[in-house]
Amino acid sequence: MTTTREVPQDSSARTVGRKVRAYVTLTKPRVLELLLVTTVPVMILAQGGMPNLWLVLATVIGGAMSAGSAATFNMYIDRDIDAQMRRTENRPLVTGEVSPRGALVFAWTLAVVSTVWLWVTTNWMAATLSVAAIFFYVVIYSIILKRRTEQNIVWGGIAGCFPVVIGWSAVTGSLSWASLILFVLVFLWTPPHYWPLSMKYKGDYAEADVPMLGATRDGIQVGLQVILYAWATIACSLLLIPVAGMGVVYTVSALVFGGWFLYESHVLYNRAVRGEQIKPMRVFHASITYLTLLFVAIAVDPLLPF
Repeated sequence: MTTTREVPQDSSARTVGRKVRAYVTLTKPRVLELLLVTTVPVMILAQGGMPNLWLVLATVIGGAMSAGSAATFNMYIDRDIDAQMRRTENRPLVTGEVSPRGALVFAWTLAVVSTVWLWVTTNWMAATLSVAAIFFYVVIYSIILKRRTEQNIVWGGIAGCFPVVIGWSAVTGSLSWASLILFVLVFLWTPPHYWPLSMKYKGDYAEADVPMLGATRDGIQVGLQVILYAWATIACSLLLIPVAGMGVVYTVSALVFGGWFLYESHVLYNRAVRGEQIKPMRVFHASITYLTLLFVAIAVDPLLPF
């Protein structure tokens, strides 16, 4: 009597599932969420109300693929230093779940498809700005700046500002002063958002020889820079009130949430000055919450009748 060995039917499904999750991880979903949070509210503001839902969906899909492409290129470029840092040692290119060639093909595919998609479903300006965002993050930040200067995240952070102008141009086919203020707002917000994280992982960046400001300067100097950029961010957010005609909801939100962000920034600095244990992740999380709530206010404000 011949017996056959039973092979678990779901083994191949689990393998495919792991591979899919690995490729999704390459796109940095957490960063992706934050970038897209800024896109839809700006589209509502540009429209002065709720834009066409298909246009919103098309822009979000294209923006997600574009940002995912840039993130994948970044992981491909940084795979050597990712292996040296505890925070990134489990990324797919480090563990071998995805091959370098596979990641590169995936990144280029997302880049091409996202550009064509945005060109066809929105307009040429949104597609062009998407290409510029990928180029800036991959070439200017990842290749040129990241390993050479402690100001890397300041200028490299420009890549994260593009979703607001992509969203605006998808609706209007052009740019305006309001969209440029939002661009500068995200630009100013990025350093006080990221530098606290680099303080938390100071040892990792030092080990990998990446000159993040939080790894190269002491807490007092970094804390002071965080305060200065936080104040500049809040000031920029208030410029949107007269330029875009923002109402009460946005005005109150910008003041209240901005005040909280400033408070956490000052606490970080004051603790460093007093020589106390600093908690940089409080500022990191506060910055995310601040930006999210501010852009929720941007979305809500144009929809209200007053």
